[in-house]
Amino acid sequence: MSDIDVLVVGSIAYDTISTPAGSIEDGIGGSATYGSLASSFHSKLIDGGNVALVGVVGSDFKESDLKIFSTSSIKTDGLEIAEGETFRWSGSYHGSMAEAKTHDTKLNVFEFFNPKVPTEHSKPQITFCANLHPSIQKSVLEQSQPERITMLDSMNLWIDIARDELVDVLSKVDLVILNDGEIKMLSGSDNLLQACEDVRNSTGASILVVKKGEHGVLAWHDDGLISLPAYPTKNLTDPTGCGDTFAGTIAARLAQGRGDISIQELREALIHATVTASFTLESFSINRLFELDQDEYNSRVTEYENIVFGQN
Repeated sequence: MSDIDVLVVGSIAYDTISTPAGSIEDGIGGSATYGSLASSFHSKLIDGGNVALVGVVGSDFKESDLKIFSTSSIKTDGLEIAEGETFRWSGSYHGSMAEAKTHDTKLNVFEFFNPKVPTEHSKPQITFCANLHPSIQKSVLEQSQPERITMLDSMNLWIDIARDELVDVLSKVDLVILNDGEIKMLSGSDNLLQACEDVRNSTGASILVVKKGEHGVLAWHDDGLISLPAYPTKNLTDPTGCGDTFAGTIAARLAQGRGDISIQELREALIHATVTASFTLESFSINRLFELDQDEYNSRVTEYENIVFGQN
């Protein structure tokens, strides 16, 4: 059995972001960054398991930022340091902050990213393909043989410019994570329930998780439907990375089990994912997630469960 709980493949970036709460320049971000940090937090919380990261950064990537991964016990054998500059994204949030407005994207070394999964990490419990071009996600799936399941997250950009490739790779994974707008966009139906049924039927995914932002999450499992609210918070600073945090947490939680995923197991993973993402949005970049304290986390989980299940 592999000693890797979760293999995370995705982007590592420097983000420049402005929101009503302030701004940050060149803060570390990217789907693989948030996803691996969330996975590592939960793997250590549960059984001390390992998380491995596959990605690419430029020669300008700071040594102090590299240490963030090692400090979090994330294996970086699959992290390539290429000549050139690290992927950069600039954006802003306004109003409800439900969606970012992109001002500038510089792919830099990420434009030529060709992921290479180290042989020793090719059989994790779970392979999680964070938001990437579908062709790259397919390459990752071909290089790994997870013991339990494959997971995939995506975005509206790929539905726009690489729909056929996205539909193809969606058919190759067990658990799909999309937001409600992406589900409707992919299906063509404005009715969320119908759109979800369409996507499940067209992809064959056994589990479909639909992120609804401040309205919580819906999940389709063969044994039923799960609906959970978002964690209520006033301290909304920066939503960037919340979806990746959410997905990384699901991966780590599901990596602890064996065999088919039960609906109760999925519900518990979604509870932890919702709570963990609520910390990420309370700061710019990874600060809140990286510094998350176990006691504080457990306290919020208890509070959220009381809300969901009506306990006193």
